[in-house]
Amino acid sequence: MFVKDFDYHLPPELIARYPASERDASRLMLLNRYSGAVDEDIFRNISTRFKPGDLLVMNDTRVIPARLFGNKDTGGKVEIFLLRREDCDSERWSCLMRSSKRVHEGMVIHLPAGMTAIICAKLEAGSWRIEFARTENFSVWLEREGHIPLPPYLQRDDEIQDRERYQTVFAQKDGAVAAPTAGLHFTRGLLAELEEKGIQITCLTLHTGLSTFQPMRVERVEDHQIHTEHYSIPAVTADAIRSTKARGGRVVAVGTTTARALEHAAIGDGNVRVGDDEANIFIYPGYTFAVIDALLTNFHLPESTLLMLVSAFAGRDFILEAYREAVSRGFRFYSYGDAMLIQ
Repeated sequence: MFVKDFDYHLPPELIARYPASERDASRLMLLNRYSGAVDEDIFRNISTRFKPGDLLVMNDTRVIPARLFGNKDTGGKVEIFLLRREDCDSERWSCLMRSSKRVHEGMVIHLPAGMTAIICAKLEAGSWRIEFARTENFSVWLEREGHIPLPPYLQRDDEIQDRERYQTVFAQKDGAVAAPTAGLHFTRGLLAELEEKGIQITCLTLHTGLSTFQPMRVERVEDHQIHTEHYSIPAVTADAIRSTKARGGRVVAVGTTTARALEHAAIGDGNVRVGDDEANIFIYPGYTFAVIDALLTNFHLPESTLLMLVSAFAGRDFILEAYREAVSRGFRFYSYGDAMLIQ
């Protein structure tokens, strides 16, 4: 299976550089993977697509303002992109760094409001370990001085509105450097409407990493080394899944991150393990899903692992045909774009 088999043509003007005026005003493409039917609706009507007893599983990770801008002692500019906090007892992080000239171990980076960072070590895959000085509460400082890490294909700097709109309304746990974008369409009112109709909602946490969006650099899909992402499934979520399966309801994954965590945690009979783990599962066509029955997702980049996951769920030919149809109908693509519900 070749990576190029998951390519498609997307006119640049269909990339959504800004969110819709209202979260639930996005368009919703509806795919039936059994009949092959393709339809569309407005996202705010999505509650009509589920039945009482269905369960929506959402990712409650919260995007941190992971982009930082500082200077070396010489005055040269440095950009730091936080990837993951390495432990809870220090402000030591793995990160990516961009500078006009090389950085090195021991270098001090001067950041806004008197914060400093020391480069500790070079890590694998071009990343670095840095440690921030404890001049004030780091989380408070980061919220104030950091920048929202918008995907590079948006081709713009973050703005004030991105602090709210590149975050789901149910985000709770800090740690992501990219939004779980399928969840961006929900409003609090829409969540309440779903629950009033007897549709259950529960959460897990998977901290979406930058590598989710990095291009594949192999020709054959099977040769790709998938990234890992930390996730946590609470007992209440595992219990809800077990109960849903027992009563014949459907488990709906809100986003590919949720789907990936659930499938990695599968233990048979549609149930999942409770607790923390690292998701290293690579889902592409040929994979048999063990937990999820439906998938809500956005439109993904060509030749991406996320497009392969969706193709595994609904079939490559069907998905690529649906993408061509979405292009012809003028759907908006990627993180701030429209949504797709596959049932």
